[in-house]
Amino acid sequence: MPTDSTPAPFRPGTVTLVGAGPGDPELLTLKAVRAIASATVLLVDDLVNEAILVHASPKARIVPVGKRGGCKSTPQAFIEKLMVMAAREGEVVVRLKGGDPFIFGRGGEEVEHLQSEGIQVQVVNGITAGLGGMTALGVPLTHRDHAHGVVFVTGHAKPGDSGTDWPTLAATARDAKLTLVIYMGVSGAAQIQRELLTGLPAHTPLAIIQHATLPQQRHAVSTLGELTDTIAGEQLGSPAVIVIGDVVRGIAAASQPQAFSNAA
Repeated sequence: MPTDSTPAPFRPGTVTLVGAGPGDPELLTLKAVRAIASATVLLVDDLVNEAILVHASPKARIVPVGKRGGCKSTPQAFIEKLMVMAAREGEVVVRLKGGDPFIFGRGGEEVEHLQSEGIQVQVVNGITAGLGGMTALGVPLTHRDHAHGVVFVTGHAKPGDSGTDWPTLAATARDAKLTLVIYMGVSGAAQIQRELLTGLPAHTPLAIIQHATLPQQRHAVSTLGELTDTIAGEQLGSPAVIVIGDVVRGIAAASQPQAFSNAA
């Protein structure tokens, strides 16, 4: 990857991991648009807004590699094989990912694999859903009166991994005044809630944000003690992020859970 501030050209035989952002096409960076336009092959995740592909060349080959409908997810090893094969064939390859490639996007794994195969690779950052969703609600993830920092954490561990130590994280967030942003946490919300309650009070405010930054964005404001009830009652599901901490008080107008639609 380039080590100076001058962007490397998007040239044949290279791969660029591009963050497509949380959904709103207007949140793409200029560098992302340039990379997409230069690509001869695009490997596109399911969470990427199709409207973003308007920037692709009409001659580009677009390959969906995410979960489509009720089908199984495309195996990661197969995606990595496609990237290597296309690059070795002299293609300008763009791996288009939702959010940011280096925030729970397996970008690190892909860079390591490509480099081990002798493939030159670049990364173009994108706005991650945890940031984009809260900003769409007009609320910061950090505020010097309410949070000294923010932690991005996954609620879905890889097979064989014990996962996040939620009790320790809860105690740290409480003592250090941290905002917690949990990705892929809806399916494991019951365990997350139970274990976070060992260190955080039940009245800790939270927001669940589904389809961040898209016209169909929905969110519910609640408390940690009501997390699972809110998800069930408001019928919220993936893709969604759960934001926990005092910064949420900026949108928590009442103590009872409320669901809203994004007017954007």
